Amino acid sequence: MRVYDYLIVGSGPFGATFAYLAKQAGKTCLIIDKRKHVGGNLYCENIAGINVHKYGAHIFHTSNKDVWDFVNQFVEFNRYTNSPIAIYKNELYNLPFNMNTFSKMWGITTPSDARAKIELQIKDLNIADPKNLEEQALKLVGKDIYYKLIKGYTEKQWGRDATEIPAFIIKRLPVRFTYDNNYFNDKYQGIPVGGYNVIIEKLLAGIEVRLNTDFFENKLDLEALADKIVYTGPIDKYFDYCYGELQYRGLRFEHEVMDTDNYQGNAVVNYTEREVPYTRIIEHKHFEFGTQEKTVVTKEYSSDWKQGEEPYYPINDERNQGIYQQYKQLADRSDTVIFGGRLAEYKYYDMHQVFESALNAAQKELQY
Repeated sequence: MRVYDYLIVGSGPFGATFAYLAKQAGKTCLIIDKRKHVGGNLYCENIAGINVHKYGAHIFHTSNKDVWDFVNQFVEFNRYTNSPIAIYKNELYNLPFNMNTFSKMWGITTPSDARAKIELQIKDLNIADPKNLEEQALKLVGKDIYYKLIKGYTEKQWGRDATEIPAFIIKRLPVRFTYDNNYFNDKYQGIPVGGYNVIIEKLLAGIEVRLNTDFFENKLDLEALADKIVYTGPIDKYFDYCYGELQYRGLRFEHEVMDTDNYQGNAVVNYTEREVPYTRIIEHKHFEFGTQEKTVVTKEYSSDWKQGEEPYYPINDERNQGIYQQYKQLADRSDTVIFGGRLAEYKYYDMHQVFESALNAAQKELQY
């Protein structure tokens, strides 16, 4: 018996946004989530009065005014600017790579000096068309910065040699010849005042939600409840891995409450040596300019992923893209299931891109 217009599998930003817009259009929705909380990886847990990003640092940034206006309906954003720092063998550098980085690395002061230094370091490499991340990074910033600040960190993050990683991955990282430590180039940026739970809770207001509910444990009965399904889980799992398993990188987090009001002086500190096991340390209070007596820090470890664990980063190499395209063809032929989000679209999405994808999917489906 059909009870709902939409069964939405997953209460992260894609599922919550679609549910909100469907409700606005007069549709009925049931959201299910296998976790004990809503919000997916955006979920924040309040510890010692601090909103702790339980599944890694999330900083909202976008140049899409429609997306920015949409999320600002639900919460006020603060003025947080992502300006991470990197530590290599006790040397501290600004990120993203900018004139502050170059000045510290080489003792230079002008953009022309920095460009000349990079050119000098790569002139014997003859990299015209970078074939992998290592070549792309060397071409962008030269040998010193690559070997100190990119190689070890990236190989920890992806669990493979930099020569085996696609070149496009490093293109996400800004390189600029100004004294600008703002990591993102986007027009809008900030952290929701009160944490990301505020957005999710407002998106889901008045919508039925069932937690601790695994779609695959009761798939037939759940599917029978709704006319259509919005699915945000792994696309290969939905189709029972008929074309093979897609690969991901996993993450592991170690959270610690510390009896100090300021541990590292910055929200994000990257550790770029391969020998340091974690990739970065997050100090959550700095996302919201906290003044609490204690602090909460999280060490983030990249790891191999296997079924049963939370998948984080799609490994978008040629093999996996070939498998994904086969699944996408199946998904495109379905007129009762909408596939959306990081896992269902197998994309290395930033947060604003998930919201944008959900807005587009809802507009197409609901024709508003």
